[in-house]
Parts: sequence; C-alpha cells; structure tokens
Amino acid sequence: MSHRLTIIALGLGLLASPIGLATWTNAAAEETKSILDQKTYLLRYKLTAGETIGYEVTHVAKTKTRIVGQEDVSQVHTVSQRHWDVQAPTPSGDMQFDHIVDSVEMTQQQGDKDEIRWDSRTGEDPPREFRGIAEQMGTKLATLTINARGEEIAREDHGGTKASLGMGTLTLTLPADAIAIGASWSVPREAKARNEAGEVIPIKIRELYTLEKVQTGVATIRIKSEPLTPIDGESIRAQVVQQLSNGQLRFDVDNGRMLSKQLDWDETVVGFQGANSMLEYRSRMTETLVESAPRTAKKP
Repeated sequence: MSHRLTIIALGLGLLASPIGLATWTNAAAEETKSILDQKTYLLRYKLTAGETIGYEVTHVAKTKTRIVGQEDVSQVHTVSQRHWDVQAPTPSGDMQFDHIVDSVEMTQQQGDKDEIRWDSRTGEDPPREFRGIAEQMGTKLATLTINARGEEIAREDHGGTKASLGMGTLTLTLPADAIAIGASWSVPREAKARNEAGEVIPIKIRELYTLEKVQTGVATIRIKSEPLTPIDGESIRAQVVQQLSNGQLRFDVDNGRMLSKQLDWDETVVGFQGANSMLEYRSRMTETLVESAPRTAKKP
C-alpha cells in the first residue's frame, strides 16, 4: 500500500483496528436500512365486478357486572359466514357491493340460565332470542358504495341494521397518500352513550392506525381508539369502552382487500352504578378472508 493510501486508510480507521472496520460496516448497514425504511406503500381497495369476497367472523364476549352485591355474568359466542357480492362500478368509478350474511352459529348464556344454542345451517326454528337474526339470513343487509380508500360514499341498509363489524364500517379507511412503515393516520368516529338523565351523549373518537410492517405484499396495521371527548362519569365510561377498537389488521396490498382483523377488549370499570358496582368486559372479534364460496342458509 502506498503512503497516500495508508494515510487514507488510517483516517477511515480501517487499518487502526478490526473494530474500526466493524463500526464502518455497521454504520453503512444502518444507513441502507434507513433508506429502505423510507419506502412508501399505497394502500387501496381493488374490487372487481362479479367477484364474491367471503369472510368468517367470530365474536366471543364475557360481561360480568356487580351491583349492590348481586353478580351477573353473560357470555356470547357467535360464528358467522358472510360475503360481499361486488357489483359494477358507479359512473364515477367508485366500487359497489352487497353485504350478505349466509349462516350463523350462536351460543348465549345469561347467569345460571340454560345455555341457548342455534345454528342456522340445521334448518331448525331459532329460539325466540335469535328470531330477529334468523330473518336476516341470506338477505342483503346493505349495499355500499366505497372509493379506493374504503370511504363510504353511499349506503343503503336493507336488513334493519347497520351490520357493522366492530369498527363502525365494513371497510377500513385507508390513508390519503402512500405511507412509510411506522407512519400513522387517523379517522374520526362518534360513539353514543346515555347519561343518568336518559339523554344521548355523543362521544368523539379518533381511530389511530399505524403501518407496522409490509412483508410479501401484506401490510400489518395496528389500530387503537382514542376518545377525544372528556368522559364525565363511570356510567358513561362503561358504555364507551365496549365501543372502542384496539387490535391488528392485515391488508393485501396487491389485491386490495382486508385479509384479517382482530380486535380485543379487556376493560374493568368500577363505580359505574354506585360505589360498590363493577363492570368487567372481556371480548375478542376476529374476521378472516375465506376462499370457499358461501353457503347461504334459508330462512326457517
């Protein structure tokens, strides 16, 4: 090595010690990683007219209340098969689909009462508690028009229900622009609660989404609900906590649709109806894309 090259090498620390070489290599790797991390991803829905997109939705919940020393426990377990029938796009290019529930398997238990079960696929008459749900099997619950970001442009409800899946809408509202890993975006929402006077109180909520990672074309997104309206009183809080969304979603970047969603609730509210009252709410809702064609149950 020439004298000049030796000076350059010493200046870089490459000849001084192996540690200097390792430090330089690590720094280069970190710089490369930083550049890669700045890659952005455009998240958009891509629904094709005539296709059927099916989902299996499972909801498990346990609610325990204690008021004046009396404890009550209720549990529900529901598994439903539902799908979207994608229609022709609107003249403006927005996407349209019909939301249909094909079948449902339900279990409900209140306190010490006998467990109530019903599976719509058996063709048996439903218990009185499930008749309203039975009437919705195989019918269009809603027709939605959305843009590529998943925002609802129009909605027509047919089944007497908003038919939401725990997040206020059937679709995920995506960010306006391409985003990098670690970036967040928010969507406003409003929940309802009733105060002690019986008045309906609007509670403003911000749904905060964060893009955690993108691997093999699948974006993993974290969601956390943040109430913006001050919650005055534990009775209001007891109603609101069951309307918050906290969990994780997986979105197919290439095909433009949600692959899965998991929302969890683990809440305890003390004093919602007096000093010695308590509410415990434990719940999980999962939604998973299914490949098989839906099996629509007939109305009993």
